[in-house]
Amino acid sequence: MEGLMDKLKAYLRVDGDEENELLRELYSASCGLVADVLRVESIDEYLDNPKVDMAVFYAVAYMYEHREEADHRLLMLNLRALLSSLREGVF
Repeated sequence: MEGLMDKLKAYLRVDGDEENELLRELYSASCGLVADVLRVESIDEYLDNPKVDMAVFYAVAYMYEHREEADHRLLMLNLRALLSSLREGVF
C-alpha cells in the first residue's frame, strides 16, 4: 500500500504524511464507488487496467479537493463516463 500511497500523493501533489489516513479512506471509498459503477463486487481483477486506475485516482482527487462541497452526483456521472466501456451488463 505504501507504493500506492506514494503514487497517490504524487498525483495529488501532497507532501508529508499528515493526511495519509484521510487518503487511505478516500482511496477505499473510491474503490467502492468504481466497483459500483462497474457493477462488480470488487475491483481486484481490474487493478491493472489504466482506465480503472485513472477513475479511482480521479475519484480520490475529487473527494479530496471538494471535501466541503462535493457534488457526488457529478462525480458518479463522470465515473460512469470514464468506465462506460468496462461496465458489466445487468438485465
